[in-house]
Parts: sequence; structure tokens; C-alpha cells
Amino acid sequence: MAGCGGNSTDGGRPVPAGGGSESSSTPTPSAGSSTPPSTAPTTEPSAPTSTATKKVNVIVVPGNFASTPAVEGLVQSLPLYYEALVTKNVDIVKNKFPAYFYADAGQVIVDAKVNGWVMKPPGSVVVRGIANQPLGVVRVKTCRSQTTQYWDPKAKGWTLKAPGGQPQAIDMIKTGLGWRPYRIGPSTGISCAGVKYPA
Repeated sequence: MAGCGGNSTDGGRPVPAGGGSESSSTPTPSAGSSTPPSTAPTTEPSAPTSTATKKVNVIVVPGNFASTPAVEGLVQSLPLYYEALVTKNVDIVKNKFPAYFYADAGQVIVDAKVNGWVMKPPGSVVVRGIANQPLGVVRVKTCRSQTTQYWDPKAKGWTLKAPGGQPQAIDMIKTGLGWRPYRIGPSTGISCAGVKYPA
């Protein structure tokens, strides 16, 4: 994905994405009863169930922009997008995101599937700034860690080498489902120098 330049603020914390008790009583036998009280069969306590923790594909660092609605929408949307990247399932982007975003971002997933590229999560996305655009669009300027790129096992190298991170701008638009990525914006002017990535 491409990116665009902006604010150098990258602080902040990473975002990665009962009932009432019941009592029962056993009736006590009457004094004249010769029948011994029935005892309920004792059941062995079940062993604790280990719940598998879902692997995190992307860690988003919203920084000082965490309360901005467009950034909140990006934080909610990126895990789904990276699920599509990791699983190479282009239908996720096609069905869950606006058509323009699918047109911009879908091809890399198709290329990865055809060429056997893999992604090695988790990756990191750090928000660097925001800028209002015409027609209610908000451009979120980000830097992506190297691990958000595909790895080519045949060439034994990254498909895009970005040891210091890759700048990327994502234009966000408000939809009926909230703020969602609309399309990839120009990355001109986004500096990823000195950005610390949690993964």
C-alpha cells in the first residue's frame, strides 16, 4: 500500500483489537423415614479449559490521534484487512471494504497467492498524522513495519524492502458502518525516520 507524509507524532499505546449464582437444597428425610437420604452422584471437577488465543496479525499504534473518529475506524478495520493479507483471501477486502479500497489493495493479495508469498505477522502500523481532504475524507498518515510486507520464500527476501518502515496514507470515509478505509492515498511527505515499531 502507498503512503503519505505528515505529523511526526507517534507516541501512545499499541492497540492489538456471567450469570447469578444458583443454590440448590436437598430435602432432609423425616424422622420416621427408614429410607436413607439419596446422595447425588459426585462428579469430578472438569479440568480447566485452555482457550486458544487468536494470533494478532497487526498492532496499531494510534498515538495522539486515538480519539479521532477516522483513526478509531482505522484501528478497527486494519485487523480485518491484515487477516485478508495473511490468509491471502481477497474476498475479505472485496466484501468488507469500499470498492475503491478493494481496487487499490486487492491486487497485492492476488499476487501473493499466485507467487506463493507469505506474511510473517505480527506487523505494526504507527499513525503519524491526519489531514482533512475534500468531500469529508480524512487522510490518515501511517508508517508500516517491515513485517507488514510479504516474504518471498523462493527469493528468500522481502517483496518490498523497508527496514525503516514504509510510509502509507489511507483515506478514510464515513459509511453506514462507521469510518472505513476508502482508498490508498499518496505517500509523499510521510517520514518514517525514527519510528519505533512494537513488532
